[in-house]
Amino acid sequence: MQWLLVIASSLLLFVVAPFARTTAQFFGGAKKDRAPSTIALISSLVISWLFAKSITNGANLGLAFGLVGGVAYAAYYFGFAVAGWVIYRMRTKGGFRSIHHFLETRFGKSAMVVFSLLICFRLFNEIWSNTMVIGSYFGGVGDTAYYAAILVFTGLTLAYSLKGGMSSSILTDVIQMVFFGILITVILLAIMPRVDYDVAPILTSGEWTLATGGNLLLVAILQSFSYPFHDPVMTDRGFLSDPKTTLKAFLWAAPIGFVCIILFSVVGIYGQIEGVQGQAPVEVAKLLGGPILLVMNFIMVTSAASTLDSTFTSFSKLAVMDLGVGKTEALPQVQHPVSEENGTDEKSAPHFSGGSKKTVTAGRLAMVTITVFGTIPVFLNPAILSATTISGAMVAGLAPVFCLWWVKAPPLSFWLSIGFGLLCGFLLIFGSWPEYLTVSTGKYADLLGVTLVELVGCFGLYLLPMLFARK
Repeated sequence: MQWLLVIASSLLLFVVAPFARTTAQFFGGAKKDRAPSTIALISSLVISWLFAKSITNGANLGLAFGLVGGVAYAAYYFGFAVAGWVIYRMRTKGGFRSIHHFLETRFGKSAMVVFSLLICFRLFNEIWSNTMVIGSYFGGVGDTAYYAAILVFTGLTLAYSLKGGMSSSILTDVIQMVFFGILITVILLAIMPRVDYDVAPILTSGEWTLATGGNLLLVAILQSFSYPFHDPVMTDRGFLSDPKTTLKAFLWAAPIGFVCIILFSVVGIYGQIEGVQGQAPVEVAKLLGGPILLVMNFIMVTSAASTLDSTFTSFSKLAVMDLGVGKTEALPQVQHPVSEENGTDEKSAPHFSGGSKKTVTAGRLAMVTITVFGTIPVFLNPAILSATTISGAMVAGLAPVFCLWWVKAPPLSFWLSIGFGLLCGFLLIFGSWPEYLTVSTGKYADLLGVTLVELVGCFGLYLLPMLFARK
């Protein structure tokens, strides 16, 4: 039955996915020359961030820390509001057509290339970290069924992504968001009778201290000023529709996504009440019975498929439209009218031009490339949560770059901020972070210490060259 769910759902999405023939359709998500609507953008933003690993982490944190853990992980959705507002201002006041356009204009091509490498690392992580979650529902690491499920699921998702690119991604995201809403409702309805419809144990679970989830809560809030900007799945959607539609979608996506993670963390909180150990979604589903295990499997398939197709699409756009791989120069994202001085007309919507059928073909080849390389780590068994926390710790240098986008900083500011963030991130990865800079105790205390030092250091170093220039 689990195999049937994976194959049938993927084939359904392949059938409904539109076939993209133009760059506007494949890279811009246009449907009959119309940009995505507010509802479509909200659905796409929310479900694209409800990764299989994300909701698994949310449930596991609920199991470990109670409601505090769920709130802590959900706090990352504050990043939608931050990114939405920054992108809105960049478009309407700065006239920038994309994140890459902004970086190359302000800091030079080298800065844009380094940024692209950072987000390549992010996209690379998304593939293996989400498909491993799917594999865990079919067998243990090393089992034939585990690897077979990963390869089949990845291949089927790639198939409908190749068909329509961003158009497929937006449409299937709406469908997957509806599925997610129905499935999480079914799971919660199965849990409530088990607690005698009493929500008090859920609401009072955990302790609101730094050591019991509070560290991660603060990390999530602080990283919201940098983390979103190295996620092209999110930022690409910031340039598909007109500025006001886009801002509205981002601001709505923040609370909706927050609530979705909180609701799924209830799975882990219930597991804590029952005293389960291990992966919360799997173990709780076993407690609730076979049908719920299938529902849990389907919700993971839905969320992972959404993340994967968005990842394929974003890498394709990055390689072909932003970097112009295989071409003499990058193809522009055009938004009419665009003016550095006067900004962007509120009613204008971006569209992609300068491409051809060869451009779309190049995009499809890029998808295949990232799929192959992103699947290799599956056979190396990396930790799933590290895909989020480690990359988040390494990109704190983006906070001043984007949050202070209107400040005419020199290229040196970019390099100092990014360099300091990467240095701190690597110190954390290799276990060399000084203990005296850890400001708390308990789990994630070192991550909180790193994040605080990074933000202070990155903002300071970003502004430093301008202070010397004035003197």
